[in-house]
Amino acid sequence: MDANQPVFSLRKISKHFPGVKALDNVKLDLYAGKVTALVGENGAGKSTLVKVMTGIYTPTQGQLYLDAEQITLSTPDDARKLGITAIHQETVLFDELSVAENIFVGHHLMHSSKRLNWREMERRSVEILQEIDAPLNPRAILKDLSIGQRHMVAIARALSFDARVVVLDEPTAALSHREIEDFYAIVERLKQKGCAILFISHKFDEIFRIADNYCVFRDGCYVGAGQISGTQESELVTMMVGRSIENAYPKVDNEIGDTVLSVSHYSHPTEFDDISFELHEGEILGFYGLVGAGRTELMQSLFGVSNLANGEVKLDKQRIKIKSPSDAIKAGIVYVPEERQAQGTVLEFPIFQNIGLPQLEKINPNGLLDEQREYALAETYANRLRVKAPNWYEKVENLSGGNQQKVVIGKWLATRPQVIILDEPTKGIDIGSKAAVHEFMSELTREGLAVIMVSSELPEVMGMADRIIVMREGLMVKEYARHEFCAESIVSAATGLTGVA
Repeated sequence: MDANQPVFSLRKISKHFPGVKALDNVKLDLYAGKVTALVGENGAGKSTLVKVMTGIYTPTQGQLYLDAEQITLSTPDDARKLGITAIHQETVLFDELSVAENIFVGHHLMHSSKRLNWREMERRSVEILQEIDAPLNPRAILKDLSIGQRHMVAIARALSFDARVVVLDEPTAALSHREIEDFYAIVERLKQKGCAILFISHKFDEIFRIADNYCVFRDGCYVGAGQISGTQESELVTMMVGRSIENAYPKVDNEIGDTVLSVSHYSHPTEFDDISFELHEGEILGFYGLVGAGRTELMQSLFGVSNLANGEVKLDKQRIKIKSPSDAIKAGIVYVPEERQAQGTVLEFPIFQNIGLPQLEKINPNGLLDEQREYALAETYANRLRVKAPNWYEKVENLSGGNQQKVVIGKWLATRPQVIILDEPTKGIDIGSKAAVHEFMSELTREGLAVIMVSSELPEVMGMADRIIVMREGLMVKEYARHEFCAESIVSAATGLTGVA
């Protein structure tokens, strides 16, 4: 086949929902042995396009082509039979099943006698896993594997369909640095096999590392496409958001006020030990560290998710004992979790019910739900955070990742806290939404709110924090004032490579 001829093409694709044009006359070309990065803000239409490509959605109009032949995808099975498959950030796998069972679930190999051919499935599993250099035992139970190994199983499952077109949708979000490097090697093998790859990521370093081409969507429309070589990050950002973002970290130098939160000799039997710090009014205190450093466990403990910790916690110089999240909320401490979908929202509920959820008793003092009061509260904070939705009755599951995050933040701001803990506040959201969250963080500190920000992105924590505390293996190993920020020193402290203590 001509290398200049796309393997898979979409032309004039539109997808309309009631009151929403998710896609409007877009196009896309994918080539054998090439990675095309699909770039766009949350809400640009990327997820809808993937669902059209994989047969989950039927387009309102437009055509799909495989090897220049027009095709129709009525179901996901239609796509799989043609070798079109997707690997999502959270691919559904089955913890209690073996590696081989997960790879072939839904399309088991059979004997002529209609019995399951376990020997052949295990043999093929080993073969596929070897293709991606993942030497896993096909009989290993999934729940016993690491996150990175599970990801390998998800990729092997996709390849078990003799994939020709592979969609990688935020595939590195839950992977460690080492696992990401392994993933890059797998992408190279897929390219060598001749797979046409669509790569969706908000991380520009990944896009420029592995992509050959790019295609940009904005607000459900096609903006442009081209080759990555010779393209600047700033060009893609401008195409994505329709404007240049000169300052992704709009840090405002506030006058830091009195101590709001004081934590002394705070320890957990297994997660962290001897943590002591102060947080001041109008301050953003950053916590940085590698995966497993204990940052999230510390923050969840301060919010009352775990009550096994010992030590002293003071709010406004008064000692407090937090045994549950409700205790924390009443005290004025709120927590925006890293896993917004699993822990931060009720996806099936509308926006207004999510925002009102932490204070149902206050909104409805007589025990009877007052939807008008709930809706009015949601309108205040959803408007303030510029949540994009047709109305506040829209279910949160229908929103983009960035807008879901805004709903979670709005929910907690509506309680009027003194301290807000933001755990990976921009994880999985696009650069435009990130800038909006960062701008809002600065606005909060101007109003006197005290902010703790946990982030694995060093530019973010250096860009936004007034101070940075570095954690490693459950311990505080270094604290930096803003004038002391140095990327090399912070990374050294987080990794322990130079013995910084």
